[in-house]
Amino acid sequence: MSLLVVGTVAFDALETPFGKTDKIIGGAATYISLAASYLLPEIRLVSVVGDDFPDETIQMLRERGVDTSGLQVKSGQKTFFWSGRYHLDMNTRDTVETQLNVLADFDPVLPDHFKDSKYLMLGNLMPSVQQRVLEQMNERPRLIVLDTMNYWMEHHWDDLMENLKNVDVLTINDSEARQLSGEYSLVKAASKILQMGPKYLIIKKGEHGALLFGEGHIFIAPALPLEEVFDPTGAGDTFAGGFISYLARTDDVSFENMKRAIIHASAMASFCVEKFGTQRLEELTLDELAHRHRLFRALTHYEMDFSTLKQLI
Repeated sequence: MSLLVVGTVAFDALETPFGKTDKIIGGAATYISLAASYLLPEIRLVSVVGDDFPDETIQMLRERGVDTSGLQVKSGQKTFFWSGRYHLDMNTRDTVETQLNVLADFDPVLPDHFKDSKYLMLGNLMPSVQQRVLEQMNERPRLIVLDTMNYWMEHHWDDLMENLKNVDVLTINDSEARQLSGEYSLVKAASKILQMGPKYLIIKKGEHGALLFGEGHIFIAPALPLEEVFDPTGAGDTFAGGFISYLARTDDVSFENMKRAIIHASAMASFCVEKFGTQRLEELTLDELAHRHRLFRALTHYEMDFSTLKQLI
């Protein structure tokens, strides 16, 4: 099924307790598209880069089934750049530098053959930019997933609230859920956020997994315990790409299928953090992915004889 991905294609420079990189490939749409490419034969990408962005990376995306006809290349301009430094716990980070460059005046333009996409992933962008994408669709996609962040909550609240009325799934982390709702309890936070418009809410908790809320139900997915985590950058976007691509591949947006999609998303994200940038996603094999799915199943599967339990209590 057709998937449209809108977000950043960028450069990152990273420093973690386990190493440091110079400028490498990053951006939300890059991670989303690479994650989705393992389940879908075609991903439609809308983004913007400068003429400093390497042609070989664009070609790599094309070879993975990413239609880049919606990728604007601005002559004489530079690609969006972000530099960050992670703390020892790998859950907190400091922004060292942000250069908006081409992103400062990004106006997404959907090619005509993108406008009938059945699934839409709106990566973390200014809410007004996300809205311009929705306005260009021929009809409402079957499923719209939106990612956002604390900065837009602080500076573009009204536009964000308008967007939330028009999406099916919102993905945010736990601190953003608390900020958006004003509630510390994530259960209370979810209840308030769902009243803002989304039908479903995913709260990402990094190494502690993710929670899915919707239809009066809650599902909790673990994160895979890993011996080494080199770089958490892009893990949330990889999660989003894994999630929506599973739903698009199965063409099933029920809550039960979303539970399976979250496990697949968690498996994809667990690979992303094993190396810097997109490297691990580029070299991943389907056999490795299948093995990791089996590990997740072992983490969460148990059987209990309730008649025995009744005797014990």
